[in-house]
Amino acid sequence: MHCKPNFIAQGGDLVADRLRPQFDRKTMFPQGSWRITIDIRQLFFSTMHLLLPFAASILFVCGLIFIKRASELDVGPATILFFSNMMSTLLFSCFWLLGGPGQPIELIWQPIALACLYMMGLVFTFASVQAGDVSIATPIFGTKVIFVTLLLTFATSESVTSVVRYAAFMATMGIVLIQWTGRGNRRRMILTIVLALSAAISFASFDVLVQAWSPSWGIGRILPPLYWSVGLISLGLIPWVDWDRMKISKVRRAVLPGTLLVSTQAVCIILAVALFGDAARVNVVYALRGLWGVTLAWAAAKIWGGAEADLPKSIMIKRVIGACLLTAAVILVVVS
Repeated sequence: MHCKPNFIAQGGDLVADRLRPQFDRKTMFPQGSWRITIDIRQLFFSTMHLLLPFAASILFVCGLIFIKRASELDVGPATILFFSNMMSTLLFSCFWLLGGPGQPIELIWQPIALACLYMMGLVFTFASVQAGDVSIATPIFGTKVIFVTLLLTFATSESVTSVVRYAAFMATMGIVLIQWTGRGNRRRMILTIVLALSAAISFASFDVLVQAWSPSWGIGRILPPLYWSVGLISLGLIPWVDWDRMKISKVRRAVLPGTLLVSTQAVCIILAVALFGDAARVNVVYALRGLWGVTLAWAAAKIWGGAEADLPKSIMIKRVIGACLLTAAVILVVVS
């Protein structure tokens, strides 16, 4: 017969009593330890959707790296724009299943106007990448959230807060750092910055109008017509598509993955905002593309070759600092 040791059999209650206060106090093992576990799980599930913009921030930069390689293979912007828009049209057609109240036919101009803004944003985006380095253009795309805040402020007749002014100053300093460190053609670098800012403004206007018009349409009734319009407009690019170059496998390996990645990241962002309605934190996480644009572009250039590979570490460090300032400015605006 097995017997318990005396110090456990006789003093077990005393030992338990001595141990229990350690769990009752709010120390390493507080009295609601199970509640803490539940809170951690709730926190995980409440923020799990932020994996979508996190993935989108990486997909966007990876897509631009492929597109930059395609442009170095003498692929014109019309070809990249055409395939990107066709893929976006195909992917966003699936949103029709989400449904929505819709609007009368006389308001069809709204998704068409959004399609034009989207096209402008893509044209400026691809042109900026073709004109300069990905590590220069991508951080500047992050200023989109600042432009969104300014547009919403003007639309609601609210005064610009001091936080927005500080963020604008930080963003300006970030842009100065990014363009100040280049060794190449200064005019080309300035052109890259202007094109990237134009893309940010176009997409900011796009976001503000989508926010204003989508509630009355429904997400499943405004996005498909929007991208069907994008697809129809893109048919006009067919005469300028480099069909002969697309027969080259090396070109296809750059164009198709790049345009697919850019289209997929757009789906990730819209899904995160449409399904979870957490636009502020979604944009904060998405702003990480500014950092990825510097680090991943440099790493890709080291592996496959590119302009960033020839830059000294001091210049890349300054670009990282500039990207951090831009990212901090974006976060400051969103969380204020």
